[in-house]
Amino acid sequence: MTETETIAYDVVVLGAGPVGENVADRTRAAGLTTAVVESELVGGECSYWACMPSKALLRPVIAQADARRLPGLRQAVQGPLDADAILAHRNHFTSDWKDDGQVGWLDGIGADLYRGHGRLTGPRTVNVGDRVLTARHAVAVCTGTRAVLPDLPGLAEVGPWTSREATSAQSVPGRLVVVGGGVVAAEMATAWQALGSRVTLLVRGKGLLNRMEPFAGELVAEALTAAGADVRTGTSVESVTRRDGTVVVVTDTGDRIEADEILFATGRAPRTDDIGLDTVGLEPGSWLPVDDSLRVTGSEWLYAVGDVNHRALLTHQGKYQARIAGAAIAARASGKTDLDAGPWGAHAATADHAAVPQVVFTDPEAAAVGLSLAEAEQAGHRVRAVDVDLSSVAGAGLYGEGYKGRARMVVDLDDEILRGVTFVGPGVGELIHSATVAVVGQVPLARLWHAVPSYPTISEVWLRLLEAFRDS
Repeated sequence: MTETETIAYDVVVLGAGPVGENVADRTRAAGLTTAVVESELVGGECSYWACMPSKALLRPVIAQADARRLPGLRQAVQGPLDADAILAHRNHFTSDWKDDGQVGWLDGIGADLYRGHGRLTGPRTVNVGDRVLTARHAVAVCTGTRAVLPDLPGLAEVGPWTSREATSAQSVPGRLVVVGGGVVAAEMATAWQALGSRVTLLVRGKGLLNRMEPFAGELVAEALTAAGADVRTGTSVESVTRRDGTVVVVTDTGDRIEADEILFATGRAPRTDDIGLDTVGLEPGSWLPVDDSLRVTGSEWLYAVGDVNHRALLTHQGKYQARIAGAAIAARASGKTDLDAGPWGAHAATADHAAVPQVVFTDPEAAAVGLSLAEAEQAGHRVRAVDVDLSSVAGAGLYGEGYKGRARMVVDLDDEILRGVTFVGPGVGELIHSATVAVVGQVPLARLWHAVPSYPTISEVWLRLLEAFRDS
């Protein structure tokens, strides 16, 4: 029988993705001893099956689309993309699914890594194999999410793709059905269509990207259709089978679609089903509600950071939360009771409520921060939407012929600040941080007039938006 070893730390972190790494970085910087537990690869979903590989697949697609809009360059990029080279570069971008570098980084900050499945066995106690880790101050759950598959008979035998297979596949399927209308569905449809698949995109709702302004999904769907994808909205999957290697999909409209692979991008669930939540009075498999310091409601020692708290399922927002949580854990460990937990305080994840930015790396890109017009109205704000055609901005012409894009700012008419901003068009991903600063900083429109955009850049859209507000 193996003897159990008990090791005491100030902080134990469950999950070594970007969120767990950042919690550990902040607690170690504060001088707290920290253990990090990981059952897969250090670096997590983002590094190996999400952000990094997906953007490695998409960057050549977007670069080619940009080049094809430019006279003089268009002729040089008329051939198909080299899919094998792109997939090889994607493999390099993920370090060939090896985590040596990230393990070295954890070692460099002085955190101890434990490989294996970590499970709470009571307050401040985590079991990993034959080791028991105890936490003097905090346990931080940073285990992220997993893809959810629909309840369709026989689906397991089909071998469907989730986001993991979509970002790590080593060959291009001739025909791909993508089910879903969110970010993963839109990005992966964009990538695989450009790499040579014939993509059919099945969207249950009215359109793509329904958490953004409606025009964002409309422009992305229009571009996907122009690229050759078959985009079908208001369509659900009734059954899926695989016969002699071919996937057969039957929709609720009676259509029969054949494909080589099928990707379901239909939602996420928290990875909390087998981490011992029941031993501390919480429901296994549940999202974990937290206060603005990321401490689990009703607990003095348990934190839930990143996707598991369901505030914003985005890597950058999870890393932001990790910095807040690390600071709060360190402050409480030092005996501080009066945390800076007010709006925009050092120990409050205020941006989760009003200023979450996101970029969708399709062609065209879609980027948004804060509230959409509908969300602002539902929240009770008296607002006005101000829209500008991005192609009217001089800098858009530098992106080539046929530029299509749109910008919207949602103006609070009582406070004359921005509640939200949305951009759609080539190159707009680099615009969103200026919008984030304006929304987070609650910059008055009268002050924004004096933030002069450089000419000729697409940032000049800020001037056009302000003029449209003034003249409306």
